[in-house]
Amino acid sequence: AVIEVARQRDLYLKETGVYVPICSDGGIFQDYHIGLALAMGADFVMMGRYFARFDESPSKLRKLGMNTVKEYWGEGTKRASNWQRYHEGGGSELLFEEGADAYVPYAGKMNDNLKTTLAKIRSLLCNCGAISLPEFRQKARFVLVSSASIREGGVHDIIPRTTEDG
Repeated sequence: AVIEVARQRDLYLKETGVYVPICSDGGIFQDYHIGLALAMGADFVMMGRYFARFDESPSKLRKLGMNTVKEYWGEGTKRASNWQRYHEGGGSELLFEEGADAYVPYAGKMNDNLKTTLAKIRSLLCNCGAISLPEFRQKARFVLVSSASIREGGVHDIIPRTTEDG
């Protein structure tokens, strides 16, 4: 949807001279999803799920089976609508629920993870020969790849090193 909205935004800019920023809201699961959203025309991304994974998030840390997780809920959930801020203006009852009320994998300290994410985004721009978001959008190319070609094109005959290897 971001690509279609960006096309209309760009037409509107040509017609009126008014630039309307686009937010990619939802679906940011891996670092590369941020790059995809920016390449498609988003000016910024919603990253609630991204930040919910870290120590700095106020949500509870839990152990579920073998996994350490943190609670996460989106703004369109009943849990979010129950917060007092939604009722200050005499707001109405939530008619339906959107988004997730679930858990996300725990990721530790935000600082270390954020540095890695930013480095990946910078690398992505560099790999496209871009030094700015507008240039990145212009130079980025999307290529549809089948799951079979991803498997076939992956690294072969590699045995990862471990700390015991020395």
